[in-house]
Amino acid sequence: MWSIWLHFDVRRVLVALHVGLAVLAFSIHFILLSTDRYNWLDNSTTGNPAPAAAMIELSEAPAAT
Repeated sequence: MWSIWLHFDVRRVLVALHVGLAVLAFSIHFILLSTDRYNWLDNSTTGNPAPAAAMIELSEAPAAT
């Protein structure tokens, strides 16, 4: 197994490995972003935010002791 490194430059192999893995990772993430189910940036189906009036009422409510 060690003799394979006599034919290949270690630095080039490591650079190619890292570039290939980065391209694979970016590809997977962009494919997931293009779907409706796995798009975590535009996730409007999980629920609507509470109105501002409800948030103000919650913040002014006395704390339970």
